[in-house]
Amino acid sequence: MTTTEHHSPEVDPRLVAADARSILACPASVSLVIEGEEHAVGEDEQLGLTDHRGTPTFLCPADSPVARAGAAHSSALLTVTSGLGPRGGPERQHTLTLAGRLERTGYEHCECCDEVRHVVSLDLNFVLLARPERQLRVSLDEFRSRVHHLNRGHLQRSVEHANDCHQEELRQAIGLGTGTRPADVVGVRIARLSPADVKIQWVDSTGAHEQVIAFARTARDLTELGDMLRRGLHAGLC
Repeated sequence: MTTTEHHSPEVDPRLVAADARSILACPASVSLVIEGEEHAVGEDEQLGLTDHRGTPTFLCPADSPVARAGAAHSSALLTVTSGLGPRGGPERQHTLTLAGRLERTGYEHCECCDEVRHVVSLDLNFVLLARPERQLRVSLDEFRSRVHHLNRGHLQRSVEHANDCHQEELRQAIGLGTGTRPADVVGVRIARLSPADVKIQWVDSTGAHEQVIAFARTARDLTELGDMLRRGLHAGLC
């Protein structure tokens, strides 16, 4: 039997909100049910979901159902399954449900396809975190708190993006910082990333290496985290 809890002594609303925000920032799958639309909209339909300071935000083509719903201020229900932790891990069983009203909040020009995309936000009135055998209502004030602007979901996605998409830049940083020819750097990975430091591991012709690099200051948001990471790799490896 699944129960829904609001605030009990053993449930810390801040921790529940932190988990919920992390799932929003690191989804495994996304589904959006829009008032007046017959079918749910999925991630394969270019939802472009991001966590913008606690507000689910979509970047979508102008002719998409989400853009139309944003212009009409339609109600919507967003379901996000957790991408936190390793595949098959216990957190992958968690689900986030968010309800509210869609509204168009801007435009972005895509340089890749020369297309103008609509920015649509979901103005929330309800958030529910579902774990196995337990459902937790999430405080909207806690969910939107700036404390969660750089949550572990953002950190996990940043590590995955760096390791998957910026391998060449990481190898160049190792080469320049350690005086090793980039061609001799077999592989590099960020093993851990926090707002205060990064652990980087690499293999070169001399063997396996690991180093923890402390940032000059603690990052407060994603933009600062990227800047601290670039500066940290340059200064910490030299």
